[in-house]
Amino acid sequence: MGKRKKSSRKPQGPKRNDPLPSIFTCLFCNHEKSVSVKLDKKAGVGTLQCKICGQKFQCGINYLSAAVDVYSEWVDAADAVAQEQKNAGQVPGGGSRLSSSRPGGSSSRKEVDEYDDDDEEVGGGYGREEVIDDDDDEEY
Repeated sequence: MGKRKKSSRKPQGPKRNDPLPSIFTCLFCNHEKSVSVKLDKKAGVGTLQCKICGQKFQCGINYLSAAVDVYSEWVDAADAVAQEQKNAGQVPGGGSRLSSSRPGGSSSRKEVDEYDDDDEEVGGGYGREEVIDDDDDEEY
């Protein structure tokens, strides 16, 4: 006995990839679609500029870089500056927007850990320290 013959299928063309975005949300003024990224691959420079607040950023790129890479480097640089200012004890007048304006949450994981309860009791913090059997020995 042999296998059944499968019906012939037409060859499909290559899948089309959606283009990566080149317009983003500004970290400083929080306007959506206000940051545009331009890549100069010959010079090896990626330039980012906000149309609303005028914020500018430049970084080095290579032939594989995309606009989202320049934006992510800008986010990382802004977080690094905020972390340096936090560690140095400097709090600029409106500087909290660097660390808190990042889309999707806070910029550092230590802020979440400040509520960590390391001083709980060993017994799980339920107020009882003794172990109670579950009575698994009964047959049904």
